[in-house]
Amino acid sequence: MQLHAHVQHEVLSPSLFLCLSHSYQTTVPGTYCCATLSVCLGAVAIDTPVFELRETLMGKYGEDSKLIYDLADQGGELLSLRYDLTVPFARYVAVNAIGNIKRYHIGKVYRRDQPQLNRGRFREFFQCDFDIAGSYATMVPDAEVLKVLVGILTDLQLGQFTVKLNHRKLLDAMLAIAGVPPQKFRPICSAIDKLDKEPWEVVRAEMVEEKGLPGEVADVIGQFVVLKGQPRELLAVLTAPDHPLAKHADSAAALAELSTLFDFLDAFGALGPISFDLSLARGLDYYTGVIYEAVLEGGNVGSIAAGGRYDKLVGMFSGKDVPAVGVSIGIERVFAIMEAQARARAAESGNAIRATETQVLVASIGNGMQIKRMELCSKLWSAGIKAEFGFKPNPKMGDQLGYALEQGIPYMVLFGDDELQNGVVKVKDMAAKTEETVAVDQLVDQLQQLLAA
Repeated sequence: MQLHAHVQHEVLSPSLFLCLSHSYQTTVPGTYCCATLSVCLGAVAIDTPVFELRETLMGKYGEDSKLIYDLADQGGELLSLRYDLTVPFARYVAVNAIGNIKRYHIGKVYRRDQPQLNRGRFREFFQCDFDIAGSYATMVPDAEVLKVLVGILTDLQLGQFTVKLNHRKLLDAMLAIAGVPPQKFRPICSAIDKLDKEPWEVVRAEMVEEKGLPGEVADVIGQFVVLKGQPRELLAVLTAPDHPLAKHADSAAALAELSTLFDFLDAFGALGPISFDLSLARGLDYYTGVIYEAVLEGGNVGSIAAGGRYDKLVGMFSGKDVPAVGVSIGIERVFAIMEAQARARAAESGNAIRATETQVLVASIGNGMQIKRMELCSKLWSAGIKAEFGFKPNPKMGDQLGYALEQGIPYMVLFGDDELQNGVVKVKDMAAKTEETVAVDQLVDQLQQLLAA
């Protein structure tokens, strides 16, 4: 069975990045994110199937492979729901023999995890990915991906955030220097990856008691993983001639790459939120170089974005390696943060949290007014004004007022028999608690002026 991906060469409209910014605050257009990905960076949108051949997904996620959803065997190919958007993208690049591509993808992924709704953890959720595949100058794509990540998180105005960054070759060198057998590198990395959730004592116990690592070896690892700080400052420490990582060939090469990366990020104006953190491990098996994850300071949802370089993943499907780097943003986690912030603001201000963007409620006094409400509402829709009219034939005024207040609708258009006979309506400003009489033929212009103010 051949699984294909659909490539869209036009801009997604609206893009999820725009929706994210718009959902947070309607005055923030989010155009930075849209323009950056689809226009400024020349990225195309790709949509891959939600299911893949099981063999495509297995062996890519380390200990997290147990979280893959397998579909029932119906006598054909063995299939599974996609765990992320990265592996399907790598398969697409391999199958279509693509050399260079920048892509972004917004889609659902599936994990047999324990849901924690207040922490944005679900079994079905959206991810938003941006990746660059192909041969380019060292660290240029990595810097561009990180610039996009920093730009998006800044544009969303979620609050102070940190992008933790490390290099997979540094991790491997740390383990080698500590005396970890090569066959245990990935299991030990999976343990290190839990340091953002568990204290060192718990992680050390897992290394020693569950993974069979000698205690003294774990203690050497512990001396490395406590190192973190401002990128260039920590880089200066690690590149000192007497530091073990500077003496190791692979880690020395990784440190040289990071020095270049930090220069590029500084040029992009994106170095500020970066924290060079040797405890960052990222448990997925396919990472080969720079790795990173973003966390919101004071947040309660874990990482909100993560990614890294995966130069060998495409080659697993085609036999020909294509270098690639990317980032994934967890949409539900971002929304969980937005919702918590919105509720806090609402509680402080006493305003309602709006479930809709309705600008005007068309209301009436008396019976037999539904058709007129529909006519006026249609007129407002045609002018681009977001309006509702209510489905009840003869609604009570108290109910209409209550609905407008509950939903936070800023304006009401009111009329009864007297207003209709005189060709006017009343426009009620819900916040100012004022009313003014407006001719029906001037209603659209008046509302547009009020909404633009």
